[in-house]
Amino acid sequence: MLNHEQLLRLMRDKMEHPATPRELQQRLKIPREQRATLTKLLKELTRNGSLVETRGNRYGLPDRMNLVVGKITTHPRGFGFVSSEGAGDTGWKGDLYIAGSNLNQAMHGDRVVARVERVGTDGRAEGRIVRILDRASATIVGRFDEDGSGLGFVVPFDRRLIMDVQIPDGSHGDAKPGDMVLVEITRWPTPARGPLGRVTQVLGDIDEPGVDTEIIIRKYGIGDEHSPESVAEADRLGTVVREKDLKGRTDFRPWTTVTIDGETARDFDDAITLEKLPNGNYWLGVHIADVAHYVREGSALDEEAYERATSVYFPERAVHMFPSELSTGLCSLNPRIDRLVQSCLMEIDAKGAVVRYELHDGVINSNERMTYTDVNAIITDHDPEVTARYETLVPLFETMGELFEVLNKRRRRRGSIDFDLKEPEIVLDDQGMVEQIIALERNVAHRLIEEFMLVANETVAQHLHDHNVPTLYRIHETPDPLKVAEFQQFIETLGYSLSTDAENIKPVHFQKLVTRMRGTPEEKPIAFLMLRTMQKARYDPENSGHFGLAAESYTHFTSPIRRYPDLVVHRTLRESRHQQMDQAREEQLVEDMPEIARHTSERERRAADAERELVQWKKVRFMADKVGDEFDGYVTGVSAFGLYVELVQHFVEGMVHVSTMADDYYRFVERSHFLKGENTGKVYRLGDHVTVQVIKVDMERRQVDLGLSEILERVRESEDNRGPRRSKAQPKREEHLRAAKGGKRKGRPGKKERTLKKRR
Repeated sequence: MLNHEQLLRLMRDKMEHPATPRELQQRLKIPREQRATLTKLLKELTRNGSLVETRGNRYGLPDRMNLVVGKITTHPRGFGFVSSEGAGDTGWKGDLYIAGSNLNQAMHGDRVVARVERVGTDGRAEGRIVRILDRASATIVGRFDEDGSGLGFVVPFDRRLIMDVQIPDGSHGDAKPGDMVLVEITRWPTPARGPLGRVTQVLGDIDEPGVDTEIIIRKYGIGDEHSPESVAEADRLGTVVREKDLKGRTDFRPWTTVTIDGETARDFDDAITLEKLPNGNYWLGVHIADVAHYVREGSALDEEAYERATSVYFPERAVHMFPSELSTGLCSLNPRIDRLVQSCLMEIDAKGAVVRYELHDGVINSNERMTYTDVNAIITDHDPEVTARYETLVPLFETMGELFEVLNKRRRRRGSIDFDLKEPEIVLDDQGMVEQIIALERNVAHRLIEEFMLVANETVAQHLHDHNVPTLYRIHETPDPLKVAEFQQFIETLGYSLSTDAENIKPVHFQKLVTRMRGTPEEKPIAFLMLRTMQKARYDPENSGHFGLAAESYTHFTSPIRRYPDLVVHRTLRESRHQQMDQAREEQLVEDMPEIARHTSERERRAADAERELVQWKKVRFMADKVGDEFDGYVTGVSAFGLYVELVQHFVEGMVHVSTMADDYYRFVERSHFLKGENTGKVYRLGDHVTVQVIKVDMERRQVDLGLSEILERVRESEDNRGPRRSKAQPKREEHLRAAKGGKRKGRPGKKERTLKKRR
């Protein structure tokens, strides 16, 4: 039977121009009985942008018609860029630029078709939107307000949505001016009129606790509540394993089994068994909650999980992929209760190689729910109280520590890139406000569980690859040689090198660089730049390996409670192991996997963006009462308009705008990533240690504006030496002048004064 991939391949190979359905049928030799299938496929491929329908009912490939299909990213200043979904070389650099006059009512995030109209001498392309394929969302979150005549409108919270939404009389519900609201678009913008909408939910005042989380959830279109159908399905599954579900399963209940998670974790989807074999090898069991046994393909639970594709974790709460009845109930590997699992058992030798493995449908009964803190206290600190409490399990944890060292050394030998940077952890008070921001500690317990999950994921991926099973892989492609060359040029200015040319780059070259710069001031900014040099990891039906892990095969098998791709892997793994995958099923999976990979990768990026934005917002709010204070920091980014500086004390990043660097004219040297003063020769580069003062906390842009203390001081001294320069016609207030120079607010104690007061 003809499918999407086959039709596109045939059109690419045999058609030189756009063609009608009749012509396609004749030229591609499609049997008469598949005419209806051809019509259906053409409509579907046009709807998703893989084909474009032109005048005269002709269908053609976008890339051969000077067209680009992709998502539009708009800028608050009114222009945008289209990122092509197509693979391969586009013929120009970067994304397609769209001037404001050529947006044609496209809004940020919309999926569009754009025509390339010009490619400049610099290789950059410009174009115009010719069709909107899919609107990003039918709802917008923003601030409700009224103009002088009482006409309601909503200003979008996302500044990239550059059009206000008009709210007709009777459509604003209970919203009051200043309220944050959710708006449903009732009329999309036209060339003559802006969008219309109606308020469907009032979220409240933007400064109220919890409202920031609600805003971010709705901005990104994340489903907050589970559908009644999926909750009902989860309820019907019950809370205990039924006797009939045990049929044909391997019984691991007599084995000593533990889960190891954080103190606040509520869903446990992986458990560990481990023993030392007589030959000296390790017999590691990674047992993963068998979500696929309960969530059947096409069910309400499955459809909703696919739409979400991942759980999302915010500082205050999580938005789970599955209802709690499943995620923290029947599919959570809670202690001292029977639970169904899919298990990967691996015999690992002294060099860390998996010399034998087995895959099972199993049942476990976890002996203990352990925390990272307690396991670390046993393995690393040898805490007598904790060791006594878990006396019978201590040998198990000591063996885990041994195996961790074996596996970690093997990964390092093959060149796996392991960033060990301190990540911030936000501590909230009872009102949901940020109390402090501290370094998140990763102890040996975190790392050993991570190592066990990695080896299980690799083993399962290799099994699926060796047996040609249609499934999803987690891939990380080799970086673009041009980006590697630019990165190499930059690190050479700091005295580092990758020790190879860009064309022959291997993971080990990056790994050795990470090791050499560990603990240095430039470690974090170089690591971030290294990450930007590499490709982004994503899901794909083709096994292209994982560059960052230096793995030939890799997939996600270990978290089906919170990631949909893991659920897909569980299904395909079981079907192949039990010979349940006939040719028709295999063909169906081959056709479905590309779209599942695209969708889940996109949803993963959405979740990461939402989590990152909320954390940044909370960080900015945390800094609101610190205007005028000084902090130590490191330069984490350099651009033509200033420096990005991360504060050592609070892990908050702020911007030093070049306009505040008023002691000289600073020029941006792009290849070397530094700003250099024309007259003083002073250079500010990535990794530099600086002292900064908080000039302004802009809650509208959610940005912290900083000034370099040494420059602010020099400018102040220069101004003092010149004497007063105020205009007689328009004298400025002293406080405004001080603010313009980056001075401290009148009456506010400085950092040292406040420290003394605290000590008293």
